[in-house]
Amino acid sequence: MSLTSKLSSEGVAARQVARPVPLRETVYEAILELIITGELEPGQHLVEKELAEALGVSRQPVREALQWLQKDEWVDLRPGYGAFVHSPTPEEADQLLGVRTLLEAESARLAALHATEEGLAEVERIYESGVRSLADDDIEAVVAANAQLHAQITELSGNKVLKELAAQINRRVRWYHTPVAKTRGKQAWDEHAALIEAIREGDADRAQRLMREHTEQTRHSYLEKSGEEPPQE
Repeated sequence: MSLTSKLSSEGVAARQVARPVPLRETVYEAILELIITGELEPGQHLVEKELAEALGVSRQPVREALQWLQKDEWVDLRPGYGAFVHSPTPEEADQLLGVRTLLEAESARLAALHATEEGLAEVERIYESGVRSLADDDIEAVVAANAQLHAQITELSGNKVLKELAAQINRRVRWYHTPVAKTRGKQAWDEHAALIEAIREGDADRAQRLMREHTEQTRHSYLEKSGEEPPQE
């Protein structure tokens, strides 16, 4: 029996050695994180040579990553001009943040019904981390803690479909939240505290209402910052 046949018969073929992540994917993730955190601002010109030098790679994976980023609407490629960080329109932001409100309000309602002590302890740990980061004026850490807290509440919902849908829009939510995180400041984390209390008490209706109000505040803050009039409810 050949080695290939032997391994296949023993089920070892299913345990293939993981291949290294292609460099273009690593570069994609690095550039995307710079966009989400605001280090690369909307409308900013992305020069391949400068990005390659900053990331310590050749221009080829940078070029491939920018093409992927364009496909995912994080970057605009303009013939004859080059690549630019995408500038989201108010309509784009409004639509995405509106969908976020629907998903997360339902997540909070279900979390109040299904949360475990262990899960609640993790939410409270993240909350305390976010409050400390806010006191330290570490906005990047505040945004990260905010994303973790919302993701954990969705985890507590016990609904896998909600979890998958929320994960799909998580990065854009972080992108939109970053510019207003400092403005929202303490108020946002006071809203988190009230929301956690409602979930701990098992009050599904109150948790749903508080989450809806909380996410709508972020949506309105972003639209106001972008110079758009928030839509009437």
